Amino acid sequence: MWLFSRKGPSGFSASSTAEEVTRGIDGTGLTAIITGTYSHSMEMFAFGMKMDEQRDFSLTRATSGIGAETARVLALRGVHVVMGIRDIKAGKKIKEEMIRDNSKGKIDVMELDLSSMESVRKFASQFNSCGLPLNILINNAGIMATPFKLSKDNIELQFATNHIGHFLLTNLLLDTMKQTSIEHRKEGRIVNVSSRRHRFSYPEGIQFAKINDKSGYNSLSAYGQSKLANVLHANELARLLKDEGLEITANSLHPGAIATNLFRHHNLIDVTRVPKGENAIVKAEAPTFGHPIQKVTKPVEAPPKYWPVPKSPSPPPPPHEASCAWVLLA
Repeated sequence: MWLFSRKGPSGFSASSTAEEVTRGIDGTGLTAIITGTYSHSMEMFAFGMKMDEQRDFSLTRATSGIGAETARVLALRGVHVVMGIRDIKAGKKIKEEMIRDNSKGKIDVMELDLSSMESVRKFASQFNSCGLPLNILINNAGIMATPFKLSKDNIELQFATNHIGHFLLTNLLLDTMKQTSIEHRKEGRIVNVSSRRHRFSYPEGIQFAKINDKSGYNSLSAYGQSKLANVLHANELARLLKDEGLEITANSLHPGAIATNLFRHHNLIDVTRVPKGENAIVKAEAPTFGHPIQKVTKPVEAPPKYWPVPKSPSPPPPPHEASCAWVLLA
């Protein structure tokens, strides 16, 4: 029995599965891409989507938890799934399992390590050159509360993986998204999967001058600042796209808590400390929390918002903070 099974206006609840939410949707002719191994659920692909609507998605690091389930159900609905995965061997195994269960599924595996800017550039270049359109980008990959470590580019690992990699990936794919939106006359959607933990960043917010400083490092605060950067990125990107007159929206959200590999640096006690008033911990294959799919298929009102669980959007941080983040991170 799920603690939060109350249905919303959509007719779905926190206990709705990916297959339930996408039932009746024909994704034939679509291309899919989404970054990440946790946090997102399939419901966002269904809300407001017409049977013949031609949208395109991008999937990355989808070898465990919700990422794998998302890829599986998208392929089940006829979507061409492109999985960008750091561990190619694991990716091929997941692909084989999906094809075994769904012989008609169209699934490709591409290498992508979001903590490496070289890998991000290579992935984006390969995707942009393949001739596929891109209507929707879901920046969802993430690591949480890891011990202090610098990436290959000498950036604190959580900030590099959770934000910088997505920031760069979005920029490199943006021209393709713009072209798709104009040529197909369909609104593009960019969703940054953030976390309620963005409120528990360092007291001063993002420590731009100390991001790579080991002294004073707090793993949860560092995670919080990377999630705060996700929110600021989406807000400023939405403003810039609107100023250009483009039909592309950008939003961020808190997906809820799901017991996947994201918690591999936490013990059982840590995992069970999720606030009961917001979400319960669930299995990745089971009903999912959050609403990334809703944010890419349902009409989204301006201005850009951070969407917590379960209902109301929160006001965005002050514009000057978003602008500051954009300038310093570009």
